Amino acid sequence: MTTRPLQLHPDRLFPVDPEVRSITRRLYDTVRDLPIISPHGHTDPAWFASDAPFENATALLLQPDHYVFRMLYSQGIALESLGLTPVSGAGAPAVDPREAWRILARHYHLFRGTPSRMWLDWVFAEAFGLKVQLDAGTADHYYDHITEQLATPAFRPRALFERFRIEVITTTESPLDTLEHHRMIAESGWQGRVLTAYRPDPVVDPEFEGFRDNLSQLGELTGEDVFSWSGYLAAHRKRRAFFAQHGATSTDHGHPTAQTADLARDEAEALFARVIRADVTPGEAELFRAQMLTEMATMSVEDGLVMQIHPGAFRNHNPAVFERFGRDKGADMPSRTDYVNALRPLLARHGNNPDLTIILFTLDESVYARELAPLAGHYPALKLGPAWWFHDSPEGMRRFRHAMTETAGFYNTVGFNDDTRAFLSIPARHDVARRIDCGFLAQLVAEHRIEEWEAAELAHELSYSLAKKAYKL
Repeated sequence: MTTRPLQLHPDRLFPVDPEVRSITRRLYDTVRDLPIISPHGHTDPAWFASDAPFENATALLLQPDHYVFRMLYSQGIALESLGLTPVSGAGAPAVDPREAWRILARHYHLFRGTPSRMWLDWVFAEAFGLKVQLDAGTADHYYDHITEQLATPAFRPRALFERFRIEVITTTESPLDTLEHHRMIAESGWQGRVLTAYRPDPVVDPEFEGFRDNLSQLGELTGEDVFSWSGYLAAHRKRRAFFAQHGATSTDHGHPTAQTADLARDEAEALFARVIRADVTPGEAELFRAQMLTEMATMSVEDGLVMQIHPGAFRNHNPAVFERFGRDKGADMPSRTDYVNALRPLLARHGNNPDLTIILFTLDESVYARELAPLAGHYPALKLGPAWWFHDSPEGMRRFRHAMTETAGFYNTVGFNDDTRAFLSIPARHDVARRIDCGFLAQLVAEHRIEEWEAAELAHELSYSLAKKAYKL
C-alpha cells in the first residue's frame, strides 16, 4: 500500500490571484501567532481541573467530536462500533479503541473537502508531528504515536492550553452545575483562564427532558420557591451571580427559534403556571421560551453579562439516535429562522441600550444580508456572532463576510469563536478563520476599497480584539 506524505501548504486557503495572495500573506503574518480568545465553546472544565492525561487517540479525537462521527454514521457505520455508549449503558459490547480508530482510518477519505479534514490534518501535523496521511495502512502508526504522545507531560491539557497560546477559554454549564471544576482550577494556582458561561436551557425550556425535576434542583440550589414566578426569576438571578463569581462574563441561549415576547407581569405569571404542568402545549412552551429571552436580557442589563442567542437548530432530529445515545450526537439540523419579527419585542425593550451586548448567531444563511446585518447595523445592543456550526468552514466564513460587511461593517461583529468540544481543533479552527479573513481583507485592498494599513488593523481586530472586547475578557 502506498504511503502518502501529510503536508500542510503554507498558502492553504489563500486567494489564487498572485497579487491578492501576496497581500494575504503579509496580513496573515501579522496575526498568525496572536493569542487565542475562545469565548464560546464546550470543552470539559474537568480536563483543566485534573490535568490528567488524555486516554488515547480515539477518546480524544473521535468519540467527543460529532462532526467526525456524524459523517461516519451517514455512511452506515454504527455509533456503537466507534465506542459511543448508549444512554442506558447496556446493549452495546465494549469496543477496543484501536479498532474504532481503524474504522476512522479506513474511512478517512469520506472527509475530503470538509472542514473536519482540515482541522484533523492540522492536529496530526502540527500538534503530533505526523508526516504521513491517515489511511488503513497507517492507522496503527497513528494510534500508537498519538497515544504515546498523550502520555507525556507536554500533552496534558494545561500544557496544550499554553502551547496553543490560549489566553482564555469559556466552557458552558447548566444552572444546575456546581462549577466544582472551575473552583478547582481557580484554587490550583495555575494561571490559565478557563471561565464558565450560563446556559439556562434545562430550566427555561419546558420541552427539555426532565424540566420539572430540573426546576426542583434549581430550587434546592437557590433556596427559592421556583414554582412561583417571582421565586423562579429570583433563582435565575442567584445562579447568574454565582456563575459571575466563578468568572462568567456571558450567558448562552440555544432556543429552537429567535422568538421573543414582552408580556405583562400577570400574563407571565399565568403562563408560568401553565408551563410547569405536565400537559404543557408546544405553543405555551414556545411563548415561555420567548418571554424568557426578554427576561434574560433584562437580567443582563442588571448584571452586565453578555447575552448570546443561537437559535435555528432542530435538535435531536433522529429519534432513534436520541433515544439510544442522548443529546449532541450529530443529529441536530439547521432550520429556517426569522429574526426581524421574532426579536422585535426584546429589542423594543432593550435594543437601544448601548451598555447591553446581545450576540446573535444563525444557522440560516438566507437571513445574513436580509435580516441580521441590517439589525446589527442599527441597534446598539446587537452584535453578530461568526459563521457558526455547519458554516464554520472556509466557504461559510467567506459567505458571512460578503453578506454582512457592507451593511453591518466589521465592528458590529465579534471576531471568531470555535464552539467546539474537540479541544485540539481549537487552534486549527482559529487558524482557518485568520486565513479566510486575511484573504477577504486582501481582496478589499486589491480593489482599493481600503488601505493595507487598515486591513492590518482589521486583521488584528477580527483575530483577537473584537472577541475580547465583546465578551468583556
